Amino acid sequence: MSMRVAITGVSGRMGRALLEAVDAETDCVLGAAIDRPGGALVGQDAGAAWGAASGVRVTDEAGALAGAHALIDFTRPEATFGYLDACVAAGVPLVIGTTGFDQAGKARIAAAAERIPVVFAPNMSAGVNLLMKLAEVAARVLQDGYDIEIIEAHHRHKVDAPSGTALGLGQAVAHAIDRDLASCAVYGREGVTGERDPGTIGFATVRGGDIVGDHTLLFAGIGERVELTHKASSRATFARGALRAARWLQGRAPGLYDMRDVLDLK
Repeated sequence: MSMRVAITGVSGRMGRALLEAVDAETDCVLGAAIDRPGGALVGQDAGAAWGAASGVRVTDEAGALAGAHALIDFTRPEATFGYLDACVAAGVPLVIGTTGFDQAGKARIAAAAERIPVVFAPNMSAGVNLLMKLAEVAARVLQDGYDIEIIEAHHRHKVDAPSGTALGLGQAVAHAIDRDLASCAVYGREGVTGERDPGTIGFATVRGGDIVGDHTLLFAGIGERVELTHKASSRATFARGALRAARWLQGRAPGLYDMRDVLDLK
């Protein structure tokens, strides 16, 4: 039986990538296409996003989940909460790729995961999640005598910084070397800053053009540098990862999972 996938934010860049990914998979069908009230595609066939016919009309009803096996959400935190509540009410597993949540928002997701299975990850790419695993290994080997910096670049339309993926890399590194990211992170430098504190983890953010997503983890030592880099050239990689997560959730017990669970990287 095909997995019926509900997708939110279908008029957005990731929404369109998800629609195309579902259309390309033989074991998936589009179960529901949801957009914000007043969205450009509401009332139209969801396939209009890529010039095809899906047979599913776009709705602005967050609870339009009848028969869905999973919902995939890449929107904004304030919208995600509505979809989260709808999934809990309908008993539908949820994949969350939205970023920019504060601690209260993350706690709300964790509470919902006590009732439904949820995959919540800042990046759905298999390559990025492998990068995070490699980051842990590298951090344990290179924690002494190496300065740690994370550089990320995204398109001009991204509204949060640093990216959720960059923060995830920071968390992975900090956890591996027993540091508290909240107290050792440096998110910007300007003016006379003094010498670099060797105990810090630095972040640098670039925004411009149509960059899909570049992330580099830099260990800068004396006489050598080690760089771990992932570059995304298409949103299709995130869409395929999200579908992989949705498949993995089928039959899972309620709980809060991430892509390293999906990819068996723990």
